[in-house]
Amino acid sequence: MKTSRRTFLKSGAMAALGTAILPRSVFASDTNKEMVGLQLYSVRDDMKSDPKGSLKKLADMGYKIVEHAGYSDGKFYGFTPSEFKKILGDLDLKMYSGHVDFGMQAWDASKKDFTDTWKQTVEDAAFMGQKFVLTPELDENAQKDYDTLLKVIDLWNKSGELCQKHGMKFGYHDDFEGDTMLHNMKLYDIIMKYADPKLTIQQFDIANLYNAAGTNPMDIIKKYPGRFPSLHVKDVLKEKNSNNSHDSTILGKGVLNVKDVVALAIKNGSWLLIIEQEAYQNESPMDCVKDDLAAMKKWGY
Repeated sequence: MKTSRRTFLKSGAMAALGTAILPRSVFASDTNKEMVGLQLYSVRDDMKSDPKGSLKKLADMGYKIVEHAGYSDGKFYGFTPSEFKKILGDLDLKMYSGHVDFGMQAWDASKKDFTDTWKQTVEDAAFMGQKFVLTPELDENAQKDYDTLLKVIDLWNKSGELCQKHGMKFGYHDDFEGDTMLHNMKLYDIIMKYADPKLTIQQFDIANLYNAAGTNPMDIIKKYPGRFPSLHVKDVLKEKNSNNSHDSTILGKGVLNVKDVVALAIKNGSWLLIIEQEAYQNESPMDCVKDDLAAMKKWGY
């Protein structure tokens, strides 16, 4: 579903709706435990047709935190930042992170500065009270060419400097395909080497590298302790679909040992645990994310 997400963010469809890691103490006023939230891409059709009603359903289920994937043209799911902040506040929902379209187009080479559009994106995120501004995409050229990849990572670091001025960090949610090697290094190893942890974070999707290359998520967490303050909590089916990919499923019903992966991640510095499900096996997305939250609660989160 990673390509679909990129298309989703780039299309602007939602707009048509008219220190290495931040310490947990930063959020002490909210909770002294790990935080569990939902990536709203999980209920993307519901958010498109009825964002306010959908958010209320999520709040009624017990969700306290959401992560957006619906910012475009200065609006969140068709609402101005002020309007959307009030909607969340009225439902007692927090939004500490969000996925936005980001790439080399955000940089104005002639001015050696970010575009006004990207600066506004960062300012709007800060206004919403976000701590992380995240991109769920890595340009395909950067996945094939070492020098291009370094340029992209350098831009991430520059965006981190901009976000830092607003009390936030910039981050990348892994989305690349396969076990790509560049300069005799794995793609993720290059990212971890050159992405400045003082300015950027990595949001680790525990299913994506398994989906692409069969990588055990525990191996990544052990290799890079402390680099994943935010985690995308996801499970996938054992059987592959017609696209030779593993569909996501309700937590605990798939092939990943999600409970143990999350426990290990927490021991290694993860605290913002964002549930995500992108495929539903003939159940409604809302029913699925309700069951996902129930699974996390059963596991003690």
